[in-house]
Amino acid sequence: MNTPAHLLIGAAAFARPAHGRILWVVLLGSLLPDLSLYVMAGTSLYVLGIPPSVVFNQLYFSDSWQTVFAIDNSFVLWGFALLIGWWREWRLVTVGASAALLHLSMDFLLHAGDGRPQFWPISNWVFHSPFSYWDSAHHALWIAPISAVLCVASYAVLWRRGMPIWAKAFFAILLAAELWVVRQWLLFF
Repeated sequence: MNTPAHLLIGAAAFARPAHGRILWVVLLGSLLPDLSLYVMAGTSLYVLGIPPSVVFNQLYFSDSWQTVFAIDNSFVLWGFALLIGWWREWRLVTVGASAALLHLSMDFLLHAGDGRPQFWPISNWVFHSPFSYWDSAHHALWIAPISAVLCVASYAVLWRRGMPIWAKAFFAILLAAELWVVRQWLLFF
């Protein structure tokens, strides 16, 4: 899924209340599994001037990038964080790890051919889902609209929780970005 979808769905699932530290921790937990991709791709594209075809067709699948993705997309590591948070009764750690695990679960089911080794350090195995959120060769023409509906529903849930005005605007921007990206996936992929 796209990062805005992870943020919207994660917040709807775990940001209770939808403001303050809980909201920030949920957003962070929903973002962290994708953050390394943004940092590495952004640096490669905009600082080093590497062409997008090299970044997304070669570097993305390189051993070094996949190692980083294995760490921040590890069910094992995020599960361990969840257990520690639950055991120590650290609500913020528990909620943040839960948001990250929801992110990983959605990615696990929706990455066809571009999945990550999500069981690191136990295994480097990669699940190749038959479904993709973006690739029409793997049912994206069905998945992308379902994802869009989930994002709209998540926004409605968040709105009803009485978010502050800045949060309503922030999530509206995320929703608009997600709907625009879904449109692009459907038209071009």
